[in-house]
Amino acid sequence: MASAVIPDERGPEERARGGSPSGLPGAAPERITPQAKANARRPWIWGRTVDLGVFGGSAALALILAALAPVLSHEGALPTWGWIVFVLAIDVAHVHTTLFRTYLDREELRRRSALYVGVPLACWGLGVLLHLASALTFWRVLAYVAVFHFVRQQAGWVAIYRARAGERARSDRWLDDALIYAATGVPLLYWHAHLPRSFRWFVEGDFLGTPWLQAALPAAWTAYAVLAALYVGRTVHRAREGAPLNGGKHLVVATTAATWYVGIVALDSDFAFTVTNVIAHGVPYMALLFGYTRERARERPGSLVGRIAAGGLAAFIATALCFAFFEEFLWDRLVWHDRPSLFGGLDREHPLLGPVAAALVVPLLAVPQATHYVLDAVLWRRRDTGAAQARALGFGAP
Repeated sequence: MASAVIPDERGPEERARGGSPSGLPGAAPERITPQAKANARRPWIWGRTVDLGVFGGSAALALILAALAPVLSHEGALPTWGWIVFVLAIDVAHVHTTLFRTYLDREELRRRSALYVGVPLACWGLGVLLHLASALTFWRVLAYVAVFHFVRQQAGWVAIYRARAGERARSDRWLDDALIYAATGVPLLYWHAHLPRSFRWFVEGDFLGTPWLQAALPAAWTAYAVLAALYVGRTVHRAREGAPLNGGKHLVVATTAATWYVGIVALDSDFAFTVTNVIAHGVPYMALLFGYTRERARERPGSLVGRIAAGGLAAFIATALCFAFFEEFLWDRLVWHDRPSLFGGLDREHPLLGPVAAALVVPLLAVPQATHYVLDAVLWRRRDTGAAQARALGFGAP
């Protein structure tokens, strides 16, 4: 989720004074109001236990698996079972859960048909042009778009928790965003300065090698430490003023810092990078879309989304897995040819597609992924928040 859904929960008097929720430009100076205290007493999105499991549990599992990489993998390589569990069932499947918010909802599709038709076509057309320039150009652009999407999702979760706690000062938003960008950006700078690594985002060479960035790393780590100290100091200050602890936000910040550091800096392992990158990103997003699907089903129980939701979590996951398997089947049979034991075909030494065919097919296969990145920046904006979406994030009447 690239931009957080933050419904305006201010009362009439607060709206009359101006400003905006969640510390956006125009927000009133920071002060802990009775309304803010009331919001902070229920800061969790889905409830304390669920939130701790979704954010804390997924990150803890990722870190434990990363620590066990020497036992679970051969020289840090991602085994076939790991590819099935982490890449297919989480990374690829979470992309397809966006379908429940968009293409599987006939009413939503009809309401914004231009967006839902135009974005995939634009992604494919741009992808073809990039791939015609060179395959590496295509993968490099897609990799950096993906990185931005991953970073913005973490900032989005923090913004939601900030809104729930009534933290509306500009300084709150600035410091939260700065720390998230440091927690993700500094490890990314380290990665760029220390290429090649034992892992990559999509394909070998998709990140630009910039060894000259090594000289900037000490200053970057120092700035990161200063931001972390300011964040802790602000938390202590707010606690002394009587503000309840915003546990959900602190959990997202801490787990983001831990998973990005361990997966990219502390360890040099494809297995460790995959689990820390995929689990902590994909599981919370799937939880959000499952929550949305259930809330949308309450509004339209006879719709396709409603019928799938009636099958519970199992039906939701099974649907996403079917789409994910079909996508990876096409990737393997047409492009990669490296998993014949899973998808059939031959382990080919030479590509099946020529340069022109690849320039048409590869961007087409990447359309679900690219569309997910683009739509994710649109669907979760405040002005696009309907009742089901608000309830899925814990806002609004049950």
